Amino acid sequence: MTPRKPDYQERKDRILSIVVDEYVQSISPVSSQFITEEYFPDLSSATIRNILSELEEEGYLTHPHTSAGRIPTQNGYRYYVDHLMDELKLLEAEKNRIQSEYTKKMRELEAILTKTSEVISNMTHYTSIISVDGRTDKIFCRGTSFVAEFPEFHDFVRIRYILSMLEEKDRLLEVINRNLERKIGIFIGQEIACADIDNCSLVVSCYSKKGGPSGRLAVLGPTRMDYERVVSTLDYFSDLISEMV
Repeated sequence: MTPRKPDYQERKDRILSIVVDEYVQSISPVSSQFITEEYFPDLSSATIRNILSELEEEGYLTHPHTSAGRIPTQNGYRYYVDHLMDELKLLEAEKNRIQSEYTKKMRELEAILTKTSEVISNMTHYTSIISVDGRTDKIFCRGTSFVAEFPEFHDFVRIRYILSMLEEKDRLLEVINRNLERKIGIFIGQEIACADIDNCSLVVSCYSKKGGPSGRLAVLGPTRMDYERVVSTLDYFSDLISEMV
């Protein structure tokens, strides 16, 4: 059997990345015809269909029964996050705008974290959560209204479970205070190990200042999350808060 060319896996990775990126933006299944027309005009739709079928067999994609297009599975998002996601950096204009949100008089920890939670939520359009180590009374949560805006959360029971969890400080701390193998941890769906939010994704980072306070920054949203945007935002804010507090 003739081995496949080395670029075959690269093509599969590219197609999986396209499905994830397009689905995050459109919330619609992505078809082989769309991928051919927009990204691979030199390939046939049948070739793309075969690759999509392989990705589905491998557990990275699935398709709604009413559509021929594909959508990512939790395993697909995990592969994307681990192998395909680009490392984005916030633009200087965004950094300048963020820093302008903080007044020169804003030196109290509570004021800084309140503002930070608000800005992160506004930038990502997801729910932001910030904690202070050793202070169960200090949890800053903004953007809970976004929970009701995502189509995948248009189920009253699901929304109630998520909002209930966000109101329970002990459970919230248990969810975000988990061991991180890297600066930023990404937990997708069932990886969160919380049945009430197993259709969500959670991105967590740390902030700390030598001899000063430390804690966690987190963003909670649907598995159809703009991971690149969220990771770049938390990466920036974890450093910014560490400098400020």
